Amino acid sequence: MSAFRDRIRERTLLLDGAMGTMLQAAALKPGQCPELLNVDHPGAVADVHRAYRNAGADAVETNSFGGNRIKLSAFGLEGRTRELNLAAVTVAREAAGADVLVGASVGPTGRFVQPVGDLTFEKAFDVFSEQIGALAEGGADFVIFETFSDIKELRAAVMAANAVCGLPVVALMTFEPTGQTLLGGTPEAAAVTLEALGVAALGANCSLGPDGILQVLSRMASVTELPLAGLPNAGMPVLRDGVTVFPAGPEEMAGTLTGFLDIGVGIFGGCCGTTPDHIKRFRETLDAGPAPSPRSLTDPEATRLSSRQSVLFIGGNSPIRAIGERLNPTGRRALAEAVRAGRFDVYREEARSQAEAGADMLDVNVGVPGIDEAQAMGQAVLAVQQAAAVPMSVDSPRPEVIEAGLQAADGKVLINSVTGEAESLDKVLPLAARYGAAVLGLTLDEKGIPYRAEDRVAIARRILEAAAGYGLSPRDVMIDCLTLSAGAEQESVMQTIETLRIVGTELGLNTLLGVSNISFGLPGRESLNAAFLAMAASAGLSAAIVNPFHRVSMDILSASRVILNQDPKAARYIQRHTGKDERTGAEEEAAVSPEESLRRSVIEGNPDTARTLSAQILAAGTPPMELGEKVLIPAMSEVGDRFARNEYFLPQVLMSAKAMKEAFEPIREMLKGQDIPSRGHIVIATVEGDIHDIGKNIVITLLENHGFQVTDLGKNVAADEIVRTAVESGCDGIGLSALMTTTMAKMKEAVRAIRDAGLQMPVVVGGAAVTEDFAGEIGADGYAEDATAAVSLFLNLIEAKGRP
Repeated sequence: MSAFRDRIRERTLLLDGAMGTMLQAAALKPGQCPELLNVDHPGAVADVHRAYRNAGADAVETNSFGGNRIKLSAFGLEGRTRELNLAAVTVAREAAGADVLVGASVGPTGRFVQPVGDLTFEKAFDVFSEQIGALAEGGADFVIFETFSDIKELRAAVMAANAVCGLPVVALMTFEPTGQTLLGGTPEAAAVTLEALGVAALGANCSLGPDGILQVLSRMASVTELPLAGLPNAGMPVLRDGVTVFPAGPEEMAGTLTGFLDIGVGIFGGCCGTTPDHIKRFRETLDAGPAPSPRSLTDPEATRLSSRQSVLFIGGNSPIRAIGERLNPTGRRALAEAVRAGRFDVYREEARSQAEAGADMLDVNVGVPGIDEAQAMGQAVLAVQQAAAVPMSVDSPRPEVIEAGLQAADGKVLINSVTGEAESLDKVLPLAARYGAAVLGLTLDEKGIPYRAEDRVAIARRILEAAAGYGLSPRDVMIDCLTLSAGAEQESVMQTIETLRIVGTELGLNTLLGVSNISFGLPGRESLNAAFLAMAASAGLSAAIVNPFHRVSMDILSASRVILNQDPKAARYIQRHTGKDERTGAEEEAAVSPEESLRRSVIEGNPDTARTLSAQILAAGTPPMELGEKVLIPAMSEVGDRFARNEYFLPQVLMSAKAMKEAFEPIREMLKGQDIPSRGHIVIATVEGDIHDIGKNIVITLLENHGFQVTDLGKNVAADEIVRTAVESGCDGIGLSALMTTTMAKMKEAVRAIRDAGLQMPVVVGGAAVTEDFAGEIGADGYAEDATAAVSLFLNLIEAKGRP
């Protein structure tokens, strides 16, 4: 394992190119399972491996990209998972020879993990464990995860590899032209999350050509020192004379390699459209070029945390951070009652408002007596990360509750907390290592909180040493020096400040304090909190758990950043004091109407609140369809606009759709027995030969929430079935989806069959392989680059055809 890691740091490892297009040209028929060829036509697969080996590849990838049991179930082959993956390694090993490495290729399941989809984290982990176990048993040299768009699914996959084998892991995600994944993840956040899981290299593949992949990897390089891996497509596909063609040739792609080497790429190869000719030219360029350039972080001493969309550096040279404390039901009756009732809209609202008020991170706690705390923590984490893009800490003394939060999280979180007690260390630190989390160590043990600073430092040192034993970096250990009430233990306050100073200077660890404890039981709490915060800042405090709505505390943080030279040119300070009026937490805008509150609930994705408000407005006499047309539909249109502006991403869109569905339930109940007007009837299908339906299912969800009736024909649907259903249903529009480049020709055939049948309803096409030019070429009426665009197109096209 260490040899592989050393190899990719010293010299760029050259992988092979595309597998699917090569197999299609040789033996793979449309709609056939590629992994079945490992058993039925192993010679065809071996020929591809040998072609890449002869072209100069240092490693070939097994023909197992879709070899998990969920993908194989589409072909009725889920019972042969182990057999097909073992065969994939056997064929690759024999063809590669002794000097070429074999990488075990693992792709996504084709389903999203909850809450975006219905796949549980545990099920994803089990599915990947089964496949990776077989690939490791077969003798692969490393595991390479490719084309993942959901960081949560990739986390489950990497954790499965770590659990079932000791092979090095290369983890790659696929990004849209916007620079985000389909679910809104950023390259920086993905890099921090994956590095914490112990991968050997990370990067990107597919969806983009060399320039796009280079931009993504350059962003990753800003937050990680790990070797990067890039597998670009040979440009974006086009259809020429009924054949899918990738326009970027070997010479053009090889010309981009210098840029990749400059940012330290340790693994390079090709994705869709690349051939042995590409790999041969890459080999020549690499042999004549330099080794990948070394990199270093701008703030190597900082603790790095992430959400799906953002990265936070704490400590080191970074500014003092504010961690929002208000997602804690202790002493907050309304929050506690909501948790007991299983309603987490209030967590979404609180998370959103704290982030807007300036919280850099959110502490999440669900400590309410008499509930299933683990289940509640999972729900709370999902709610918080749907509402706010900032990272979070999972706050509980119970390991099973912490683990539930870690499973639900999209990024690298901070565990709050572990203590110096042996039992706590033994139960919490393994969770941090397994899930790729940082830990907050409390300077207390079996004897309680020591009075003297040096005794607290000794506990901090014990926590650090124990964490190292589980493979955690010192950067992933933060220390809470513990704040006691000045009213009860006034003489201990300066011991906390001294502990801060020693932990930072002698142990080199980043620190955190809960500030408000200092004033417990005393009047004028905000002033005391602010004074203590200022003293802690001067002693080297890295982050403070505060109420972001307390203006004085936030002002002290802002001013401290200026004094400590953490706010260049005092830019953030100036903006705070010359910009808009600060929010004070409890204060809201002027009272809004129930209709406006409902609109916001849909936009912000609060299902429980949306349903309650909808029922109240209807009870007050508003006609049902008026509520839908004037409030709910415009709210979803606003969601679509935000998605188009890259202000919202797929998880927020789907949460808004859920809120919309809940808001419509009271309308449906009131109109029971009556015909509910429809905006139109859409027939939708994934074309023949393509077994992917994630994008199609998202489109269906949004269409239904905009008032359309939808007939879903499923995936791998022949053109004649699409035509027959359209004729029999008298539908108003047809949607066609294709993810694979190999099935683009089938989409063209489907559009031609629709037109040959004399059907004049609009046809909208979309999918990862589809472009606007392609849509025009095949005679489609519209190209939908995403689900919200599909809704807008159908609305406009059907209205243009004369339907109201």
